[in-house]
Amino acid sequence: MPTWLVVISYLSIALGIVTAAVITVDVIAHPQRMRIMNLVWPVTGLYFPLIGLWFYRSLGRPMAVDASPEHMMHMEKQPFWKSIFTSSTHCGAGCVLGDILGAPIVFAAGWTLFGMRLFADYAVEFLLAYCFGIAFQYLAIKSMREVTPRQALIGAVKADTLSLIAYEIGMFGWLAVVVFLLLPKQGLNPTMAVFWFMMQIGMILGFVTTYPANWLLVKWGVKSGM
Repeated sequence: MPTWLVVISYLSIALGIVTAAVITVDVIAHPQRMRIMNLVWPVTGLYFPLIGLWFYRSLGRPMAVDASPEHMMHMEKQPFWKSIFTSSTHCGAGCVLGDILGAPIVFAAGWTLFGMRLFADYAVEFLLAYCFGIAFQYLAIKSMREVTPRQALIGAVKADTLSLIAYEIGMFGWLAVVVFLLLPKQGLNPTMAVFWFMMQIGMILGFVTTYPANWLLVKWGVKSGM
């Protein structure tokens, strides 16, 4: 493994953890109006080192329960793309948690699918991401609308399925490139910093691919912008 890649990996991971920690401290002091976002923003910081803090300060902090009325009025008039961006962080957070938990589980259990750990990673990470994603969307719907639990669950499935699949296309596509083309002989696994750096990149690409899906879902009225 190239030394420079290992060094960059440790640096990126450390910055991601620091970014998430700083955001966590701030959301504890200034909780979000939509409570699930108190988790979403720190998770976003994990895979968007440093810039995730800027995202939070620009889009998240104005939505805190103690935000000034001027801030709230400004956010209500924010451009459509910003609303979709925040909605995408919400979707991405559930996927990221599934990826973070799924990869170590598959590695520790020694699972493979079609003879490869990568495909087992895909299956387990998708399942966990879907569970987290539906839960996150359910909580968001319940906080924004007066609906029954059943209606909220159905709405969550409709709102999150396409956006989650779009996210995983970017994430899983990148992992395939890494495993088969970029680092085919390195035996990447969750005990290595480079593995998690590659995951960070994949998470960012997943965010990129889920953004247009969220845009369409909001335009179609399937889900609400945030």
